[in-house]
Amino acid sequence: MSTSEGYVVQGQRVAIPVEIREAHSTVAMYSVPAKVAQSIIDYSGLRVLQYRPGKAICSVLFVNYLDGDLGQYHEYGVGFMVRHPGSPKRGGDLRALLRSDAGVFIHRLPVDQAFTLEAGRSIWGFPKVMSDIELDSAGHRAALRIDGQLVADLGVSPGIPVPGGGMSTSLDAYTSMDGVTRRVPWKLTASGTRTRPGGAKLTLGDHPWASELATLGLPRRAMFSSTVANMQMSFGEAEEVSVL
Repeated sequence: MSTSEGYVVQGQRVAIPVEIREAHSTVAMYSVPAKVAQSIIDYSGLRVLQYRPGKAICSVLFVNYLDGDLGQYHEYGVGFMVRHPGSPKRGGDLRALLRSDAGVFIHRLPVDQAFTLEAGRSIWGFPKVMSDIELDSAGHRAALRIDGQLVADLGVSPGIPVPGGGMSTSLDAYTSMDGVTRRVPWKLTASGTRTRPGGAKLTLGDHPWASELATLGLPRRAMFSSTVANMQMSFGEAEEVSVL
């Protein structure tokens, strides 16, 4: 429920922007066929960004949220780099990435706690569903199960420390639920970042979502993989966007 002072979720008031004060993340980025990726996200009205002709970028990730306005929880995600609505629909434009003329569309976002599930769906339209997410003790590997079926098991080997330890950036996240596509302003500060080419091992299970990932040619060698020891994030007010 929306109020003049934010939102009420399960009897608790949630102010905007929502702040995440500490989180750890692991991500693998894959080059995938643009036509297949586009067919998967057609329901959103958005267009995948082709970093080179015929190729799009798909990210598989998991996050351990330790301190934030939505509580402690684990999250898995599948996302695609997309063009901002209204931008030119030409493919193979790497410049869009270099000049940050791109966003990320959140296609899947299972979580393991009810509060963040309701908040994510009701405030921003994030496609959160209840799941079981099991992290290893080091936090570099996690298995995702839904209704007892394995979707994915992703492990990442720590890479080379990023000079300076991390970055700060602003990015538009896009969601689509019940026929409504939204833009969510997302600010991110990362420290303790390590990255490398490849470095990820992805195992797919028998869940239908795993079959969807398989249509993209996964598992395959990752373009890059990264671990982030600490992240702070801020999520602003969602805005409906026209994708005509």
